[in-house]
Amino acid sequence: MRVATCSVWLVTLFLYVGCDNWQEWWTYDGISGPGYWGLMNPQWNMCSKGRRQSPINVEPDKLLFDPYLRHIHIDKHKVSGMLHNTGQSLVFRVDKDTKQHVNISGGPLAYRYQFEEIYIHYGIENQQGSEHYIHGYSFPAEIQLYGFNKELYHNMSEAQHKSQGIVAISLMVQIGDTPNPELRIITSVFNKVQYKGAYTPIKHVSLMSLLPDTEHFMTYEGSTTHPGCWETTVWIILNKPIYITKHELYSLRKLMQGSEEAPKAPLGNNARPVQPLHDRTIRTNINFRNSENGNCPSMHKESYYKANKWPNLREQHPFHTLHSLH
Repeated sequence: MRVATCSVWLVTLFLYVGCDNWQEWWTYDGISGPGYWGLMNPQWNMCSKGRRQSPINVEPDKLLFDPYLRHIHIDKHKVSGMLHNTGQSLVFRVDKDTKQHVNISGGPLAYRYQFEEIYIHYGIENQQGSEHYIHGYSFPAEIQLYGFNKELYHNMSEAQHKSQGIVAISLMVQIGDTPNPELRIITSVFNKVQYKGAYTPIKHVSLMSLLPDTEHFMTYEGSTTHPGCWETTVWIILNKPIYITKHELYSLRKLMQGSEEAPKAPLGNNARPVQPLHDRTIRTNINFRNSENGNCPSMHKESYYKANKWPNLREQHPFHTLHSLH
């Protein structure tokens, strides 16, 4: 009876809101949250029926080493755009009249992708925030760089519905005393987008400088993590976090979902729950089998996100382990 009531309520609401307004209406909680995205709008049915959905929990012991994965290449020149508080997320969009676009290629990509957007997901508390999990661990925040396949499609709107249409690069964000300098260009204007509908310009951001200092990554076939959950996304999760200060995170957590007159709830906790992996493979360019003595994996040398099931590796290497990141 409860399911039937919810279904009737959603149908009534669909007729009331209208197809054109759904991008404004969805949320990350309640009756308009992730569990209902696939019911709210028929065009979003992949959110509930898809089998290649994102985000996921990455288990290090299930990764498959792929020796044919190349290094990721991102153009060095800088981009400018607008930072928007959409009421659901904090989104940076490249200026439409940009003459020199940033291209993303290499890694698992067979085509060149044009960078378009940054999505920032974060939690109200430090224990959660990122959409992707590493060995069951959620970081305080996750920054996602989105681009579309410029060799096959004309823009993001077209590409998000098409095969190999989108690339998403995931940067895990950890709290630290030495923040990413390029990230500070973005965090310095958080106070200008405190309420829904607010936006402010950001000039000369270098994506290359925003990335962590690592060439290692994990990759899998998935979807966008916002409606309509299109399964056209090649995900690349970099194997090291970038850092944000407690003060910057505090400023981020002051942002609100609503207007200044009706601020509603904080914008944070804007993460879709992890989705089943099903039969998908997560590939990596980290070679687990190379080792100095031939007996233990080389993960202690090459992987930043180490799993707690290898305690001897935590003792042998100065890198922070997953346990120490809690």
